[in-house]
Amino acid sequence: MTKPANNHTVLGFDFGKKFIGVAVGQALTGTATPLGSIKAKDGIPNQEQLQSYITQWQPDKLIVGLPLNMDGSEQQLTFDAKKFGNRLANQFRLPVEFQDERLTTADAKAQLFHHGGYRNLKKDNIDAESARLIIESYFESMYQ
Repeated sequence: MTKPANNHTVLGFDFGKKFIGVAVGQALTGTATPLGSIKAKDGIPNQEQLQSYITQWQPDKLIVGLPLNMDGSEQQLTFDAKKFGNRLANQFRLPVEFQDERLTTADAKAQLFHHGGYRNLKKDNIDAESARLIIESYFESMYQ
């Protein structure tokens, strides 16, 4: 039995070469929750950690943040994030969508600082919060 489209679960990823932030979101509420980060070696995620998130949350779709330059042009990290997304699609047989992630790291740091000061600005927190913002901006773009 498939879930209705407005009740699907998504996992979002803030791609990085050393760490990949992860969050889970619900289309019904349009909100997401930061989960943590996955260690990566040159953009290749730790498979056990990745599989654990997929198994635990059983997402209907995966959202990968697309790191673009401020003018919208692509950079090497953009191509690396696309490669990561394509690997996810092939490995887990799930649809993958890409979401512009410009300024999410800055927004994540600002929100984390606001809610907990400097002690809240750990790399793991920033990456996961960025993934949350990527999912929520994806949901917002769906309803525009």
